[in-house]
Amino acid sequence: MQTVGQSAVQAELRFPAGFVWGAATAAYQIEGAVSEGGRGRSIWDTFSHTPGRTADGDTGDVACDHYHRYAEDVALMARLGLAAYRFSVAWPRIQPDGTGPANPAGLDFYDRLVDTLVGHGIDPIVTLYHWDLPQALQEQGGWTVRQTAHRFAGYAELVHARLGDRVRTWVTLNEPWCAAFLGHTAGVHAPGQADPAAGFAAAHHLLLGHGEAVRGLRAAGAERLGVTLNPAAVRPADPQAPGDVAAARLVDGLQNRIFLDPMFGHGYPADVLAVARRFGPTDWLQDGDEATIAAPLGLLGVNYYAPAVVAARPGEPANPTYPGSEGIGFIPSPGPATEMGWAIEPAGLTGLLERLARDYPGVPILITENGAAFADRPDAGGRVADPRRIAYLDGHLRAVHAAIDRGADVRGYLVWTLMDNFEWAEGYRKRFGLIYVDYPTQRRVPKDSAWWYRDLIARGGLAAPRTGRE
Repeated sequence: MQTVGQSAVQAELRFPAGFVWGAATAAYQIEGAVSEGGRGRSIWDTFSHTPGRTADGDTGDVACDHYHRYAEDVALMARLGLAAYRFSVAWPRIQPDGTGPANPAGLDFYDRLVDTLVGHGIDPIVTLYHWDLPQALQEQGGWTVRQTAHRFAGYAELVHARLGDRVRTWVTLNEPWCAAFLGHTAGVHAPGQADPAAGFAAAHHLLLGHGEAVRGLRAAGAERLGVTLNPAAVRPADPQAPGDVAAARLVDGLQNRIFLDPMFGHGYPADVLAVARRFGPTDWLQDGDEATIAAPLGLLGVNYYAPAVVAARPGEPANPTYPGSEGIGFIPSPGPATEMGWAIEPAGLTGLLERLARDYPGVPILITENGAAFADRPDAGGRVADPRRIAYLDGHLRAVHAAIDRGADVRGYLVWTLMDNFEWAEGYRKRFGLIYVDYPTQRRVPKDSAWWYRDLIARGGLAAPRTGRE
């Protein structure tokens, strides 16, 4: 095949022995079959069917039809040489209304998927919550009420009881910041609320559900337990300006420390609680909660896409996703960006990993998502050339390697994402996949980046770049 050359100033890099190479997906983004196998409705079914909530009115009703095509998709993973595949379980497939005994048909699907993965030598990594809360629980208050945390822990144990003999790695939550603040404060994700007090309550109950699930799964014999966060690489626009430094500290608290500190046994940061109290009482925090949240972890999943640069801007209204951020400006980074408008800055990942290793030591890190959306399509011959994605992945993997060299305990890297899919509120407009999906026909076409990643996995690292094309 032909591959696009890159700057020859970069050198060949090998990753440590045992470094895990894989890819990641999420249930609502790929499965489809929303009314099959006894599945109940989720908050994303409701949100995506509400006019004006998603681009072009797109929904995940069919998505990539992975529910029916999982065997084909696993075969593609095997062709790429993936050692691991992170997928999420749809809670409403297991408990259609979020309560009661497990739905056998729902568990059967994931049983077949896990068996197929294991049969191809691919290690399954299960994410228990990737944003698809059963709608019935939302109608009882969703993540803003304490009961949902308890329900989540019970659901987690049901899934583990069926799959735990073959699944070694369990991730409780994916990006609770998004679920809490994009979903409850900014209103741009399900359930579509715009209430800062609800955002802080949801964040706490997600953390509480995580802690209860970790305790329950550990008692049930789960081998490796972790969580996936999307910590931001936050920095002040001017490191010498006290106002910019204070702005970066606040944003870091609202995105990073609000989750990391209690999970690692430090309790909630005082400055974050002070912001939360501006919007209402913090009676959601009860005695013993912080001890539950701090249940020991065996893995910290990190999703990274872009840095955040902030500055003091008196009079600036609050960013809806960061309640309490009045007077703070979010500064666009210069240089190239992805189709999402996210700055491409691999160095931000190196710095973030170094910070996590320094401030929250002792827990291995797995890059559970990293990737880029670009609008690459098949040419007349059917090839999908995506040189920008290859350059993005190459740069970020070099950033990971630099962090390892500086002492960060990074154990693996999972590309986001295996294949193009339903990109939440962006619908089907944004394509992150290694594999192109023609949605009308569901035809899968590996992009150049897929074959590049296959070759990288085979040699255990990045080759020295060539000039020109081979």
